[in-house]
Amino acid sequence: MRDPIEAVADHVITTQLRDIPEPARQSAKTFFLDTIGVGLAGTRDPYVKNLLAHAANNGGEKTSRVIGQRVNIAPGDAAIVNGYQIHNSEFDCIHEEAVVHTMSVLLASVLADADCRGGVDGRSLLRAMVLGVDVACNIGIACRSGLRFFRPASAGTFAAVAALGCIRKYDKATLLNAFALGYLQIGGTMQAHSEGSPLLALQIGLSARNALTACDLAENGLPGLEQVLEGPFGYFNTIEKGSDINQVLPTLGRVWRITEVAHKPFPTGRATHGIIDAIIELKSAHTINAADVRSVEVQVPQLTHQLVGRPIHETMDTNYARLNARYAAAIALQSGSVHLENFSKAAVQDKATITLAEKVNIVVDDNPDPNALSPVTLKITAAAGATYSKTIDTVLGHPSKPLDRKTHLTKFEANCKYATMPPPEVNQKHLIRMVDQLEDLTDVRKVLDLITGAWPG
Repeated sequence: MRDPIEAVADHVITTQLRDIPEPARQSAKTFFLDTIGVGLAGTRDPYVKNLLAHAANNGGEKTSRVIGQRVNIAPGDAAIVNGYQIHNSEFDCIHEEAVVHTMSVLLASVLADADCRGGVDGRSLLRAMVLGVDVACNIGIACRSGLRFFRPASAGTFAAVAALGCIRKYDKATLLNAFALGYLQIGGTMQAHSEGSPLLALQIGLSARNALTACDLAENGLPGLEQVLEGPFGYFNTIEKGSDINQVLPTLGRVWRITEVAHKPFPTGRATHGIIDAIIELKSAHTINAADVRSVEVQVPQLTHQLVGRPIHETMDTNYARLNARYAAAIALQSGSVHLENFSKAAVQDKATITLAEKVNIVVDDNPDPNALSPVTLKITAAAGATYSKTIDTVLGHPSKPLDRKTHLTKFEANCKYATMPPPEVNQKHLIRMVDQLEDLTDVRKVLDLITGAWPG
């Protein structure tokens, strides 16, 4: 019996860069730069130093660099740290319908591998990104239940294997084996998300390392499995609770999922963004003083409530606060936006912010879609009795409500500035031009030259 993974492999193997339309290429460039930026911002996380210390003590050739770091470590370790940094600030792009952070595992592994191997050009990278995103998103869209495992890590493993297979020029048999060997290592528990743990981002890094391992094993002749997706213990019957993969297979080569990816304007869980968006629009239209707010009621889909409807408390840490809709709402009410600086230890335990956040009530609506993050309906009641309501059907950053290029570049520059070792402005400008002209790039290592701390001072 032919497993759908074969159709997925055929799509990856046969699709060439010339087959990929310009809008998909442009989206890939946008989110490549965006991912580099959030990876730089992620260097500020306190646990990065622990991961680097672990890598320094590991064996293996130290042939790969890490985003924003002045180190050389083994490729698998570089993939772990890259992935952790890319996801730890909850600022990385996402495909909303698939519920997958599409570029995180993929680029964490590809950058580590490209730095080790050398000679990976921009055209190869561009093709790998588009097709890797296609693989992960179509798997996510096929799922017919809510999250049981952390899908950005589980589906992300398939994305990274597909991308690495593109760059390493795999034939179909080797790619199928690599998909199977990746599936053997798939993890990603939602318990880390439920607890607001920093281990959530680590799962992105571990998946990136596992994708590298899967490809290395496949190249060395390890066999695969016959029913990776739809076997009795395949992905859809074990990691998920069933699927309708036949709905998405006909879209391969016709719908380019990278063009459906949402840009994240705020460094919080995407499920908070509809709430922030609604508050910003209401504050823009009305004079709403945070001190005058008596209550806020928000109606959200079940998944949004599951992901970010958690209680507020005075001893929150940064990771918990990033996934807390009440905290995000309070910050948006106070300042009209949400920024990286709002997640320092002092900020997330600010008493005035916590008092305001306690006035926010998150209620599950009757949306039957288990993977929906919107619409979101928000109602603010002021102390004097005035009420302000807003429904957000399409959240800021979605392709139907996109960030313009200026805002995209402003986000990138802010992330660079936030890094522990901010790249010089000349490096940033050079990188932007390099990404804009990615088809002309001769070696991806030139990107890493600009973002790995190899500058004076």
